Parts: sequence; C-alpha cells; structure tokens
Amino acid sequence: MPPPSGVGGLLYFYPHMILYNVTINVEDSVHQEWLSWMKEIHIPEVMKTARFTSSRIFRVLGDEDSGGKTYSVQYSCNSMNEFLEYERNHAQALRAEHTAKFKDKVVSFRTLLESVD
Repeated sequence: MPPPSGVGGLLYFYPHMILYNVTINVEDSVHQEWLSWMKEIHIPEVMKTARFTSSRIFRVLGDEDSGGKTYSVQYSCNSMNEFLEYERNHAQALRAEHTAKFKDKVVSFRTLLESVD
C-alpha cells in the first residue's frame, strides 16, 4: 500500500475506516475557554467540511504531571481520499484559526490511524 500522500493528485484506496487523532495539551489558564471553543465552534466547523462521519473528544487521564490538561480529538472518515480532501482544502485555515486564538497556550500533534478489522 503506498504511503498517504496527495502529491500529484493521486488517489489511494484504503479499504478501512480512517481515524484522524489530534492530541492537544492545553495550559490551565485557557483550559475552560479552549474546551468550550472546541465543542461549540472548532469541532462543528471541522464537521461542516463534510469529510468526517463523526467526532469525539476525550480527556487523557494520568497527565497531571505534564502541566495543563491533555485531550484527544478524534475524527472518523470513510476513506483516505476523504481525509486528503480535508487536508488539501480545509485543514490549513482551521489550524490557523486555532493557533491565532490560543497561540502558545496549546501544543498539539496529529496521528492518522487505519482500522484493521
């Protein structure tokens, strides 16, 4: 299976569901504001792109020593092509909005997973 890439407009077939996971550590000083904004504005905006079938947000347990609070935001989509479409046409603007609002008060990393069932 080729690596996920959209270079050259290539489309890839991944027969299983794709889970896009964003792990975010949020400083305590903006925690409540960030959580409300994610639930009321950001996640609904991501879902309005119509590239994902569902979303969920989880608090990571046992992270108290790391400072702040850590969350996992998970978006499901039916194919790699749907995810690549999101990346090409929507991700940059949505990430920029998040960064502009919370600046250096949040740190995130992204993971892409494929179901194996």
